[in-house]
Amino acid sequence: MQKVKLPMRLDPIKSATKRSDYKGVMLAKDMRRLSDAVAEVVDDINVEVKFDIDAQGLNFFQGNLSTSVKLICQRCSGLIAHDIQVAFCYSPVKELEQEVLDELPDVYEPVEVNDHGEIDLLSLFEDELILSLPIVALHAEEDCDIKRDEMSYGEIEPADERPNPFAVLKELKRD
Repeated sequence: MQKVKLPMRLDPIKSATKRSDYKGVMLAKDMRRLSDAVAEVVDDINVEVKFDIDAQGLNFFQGNLSTSVKLICQRCSGLIAHDIQVAFCYSPVKELEQEVLDELPDVYEPVEVNDHGEIDLLSLFEDELILSLPIVALHAEEDCDIKRDEMSYGEIEPADERPNPFAVLKELKRD
């Protein structure tokens, strides 16, 4: 099966009316913020997205994103291979007003369309991938170059042996 490059922008309402399905790729070089957040984006982003209309008449689109990246271990500064798998489900809205958001079922995440009724798939999918990255990238302890015994940094000074300020109260209790 040939992988096709997906559009960066599209009209989700027209796509939902047509019940469009897209399977293809988005180029990693187009996702600059993702490239800046990781050491290397190994693969292009595989995308599967399906546009549809639910039983309530709401337009929505759902799908999956997958790619592989390399992260920098915060413990040993080595590279970590990390696979990203993201599932999403969005419903396009014209304005992010509170009453519109209250009517939207919890299963859908709202996404605002621009003045032309389009959404920017590239930045939307890039946001999903960035949010799925780990907060702190670390190897498993057994795989890390820095072993458990080498993980202390600096000397720990002994605690001051100051007298307990409540010792006076203890003396009063004895009387």
